[in-house]
Amino acid sequence: MDETALRDILGEPSELVQAKIADRLNPLTRQFVERSPFVVVATGRPGGGLDVSPRGDPAGFVRILDERTLLLPDRPGNKLADSLTNLLSDDRIALLFLIPGVNDTFRVNGRARIVDDAELLADSAVEGKPPQLGILVAVEEAYTQCPKALLRSELWDPEKHVSRDELPSSGEILRAVADPELDVSEYEDARAERYKRREGFY
Repeated sequence: MDETALRDILGEPSELVQAKIADRLNPLTRQFVERSPFVVVATGRPGGGLDVSPRGDPAGFVRILDERTLLLPDRPGNKLADSLTNLLSDDRIALLFLIPGVNDTFRVNGRARIVDDAELLADSAVEGKPPQLGILVAVEEAYTQCPKALLRSELWDPEKHVSRDELPSSGEILRAVADPELDVSEYEDARAERYKRREGFY
């Protein structure tokens, strides 16, 4: 299938839909960034692959430096650093902002670079701990996404929420794919204690 065949099936976006794609934030759209505690980050691998990574913090953790510049703090994680290592070779980035209870989402596409400027990152501190690194995003496209996906999925409906106990635990998955000798209960208990202490959060 080529784009002509695809458009024969789908049709073309309306002029209004095409016009909503801006090259910067404005006083209305910036509110989606300011109120969001969760963003999905997409980057490209050097070999042509892709990565998608969730990031979350108190609402507004992605700071708006100006209408065309965002700062995403990098918090401690598992040290795979997929997004960061990808950006060293390919500066393209895409962000999808979600706000709990709100079905509209907000998308930003642009170019990014890693920063370690302590003064710049100081205002991203949480619990008194500033990040060591951040992702500085130059906005190229910014626009809201219609709510159909979240309405179809009923993502925010508590009656549709799934109990974590119904799925395999992280320890069980690790044992299956990485270490058949792993003591799952010990692993899960130790992780729960670390999270309870918020160890490694910031």
